[in-house]
Amino acid sequence: MTIQVNHMLDAKGLACPMPIVKTKKAMQELLPGHVLEVQATDKGSIADIQSWSAKTGHAYLGNKIQGDIIHHYLQKSNASDVKPEAMYPTTLSNDELQLKLEQSNEDSLVIDVREPAEYAFGHIPGARSIPLGVLEERLPSLDPTKTIYVICRTGTRSDMAAQRLSNKGFTKVTNIIPGMSEWTGSLTNEE
Repeated sequence: MTIQVNHMLDAKGLACPMPIVKTKKAMQELLPGHVLEVQATDKGSIADIQSWSAKTGHAYLGNKIQGDIIHHYLQKSNASDVKPEAMYPTTLSNDELQLKLEQSNEDSLVIDVREPAEYAFGHIPGARSIPLGVLEERLPSLDPTKTIYVICRTGTRSDMAAQRLSNKGFTKVTNIIPGMSEWTGSLTNEE
């Protein structure tokens, strides 16, 4: 099956948030109904681009994986169907989270929504790995009464995860920004 595309975006070799940043820009330049192919190598881009599409109203048509390259296909919606991109309102800085983790006795959970390889190379001690792409299926394992801090590499995936959790009835969710790319607290490589 051949997919008719109007524009191709090369995001190979880029890590989150760059595939999304470049996809947003490319979509702005397309006409409604046109199809964008995004070629990426970041496995996290599957969940990232699907979530971004759902959040903004553009159609995620699907993807094909050929070797290490993921071919994403998106169709630009009409202006009346595009939703303004809202950011999750409850946030903490890295430093504020670090203080809370050091000083607090609250019953909380840090969820790291990065890909497993990112998590394996260093994460906050006690953080639970739940990549964004599997968050929906792992919701039953989470306690909705706990305070949940969501972190990723830059705050983009964690923003999407925080919105999903909030939409599913979790009321004590906080997005951590700027995320692990600037984390200065302790790290571990252990599960």
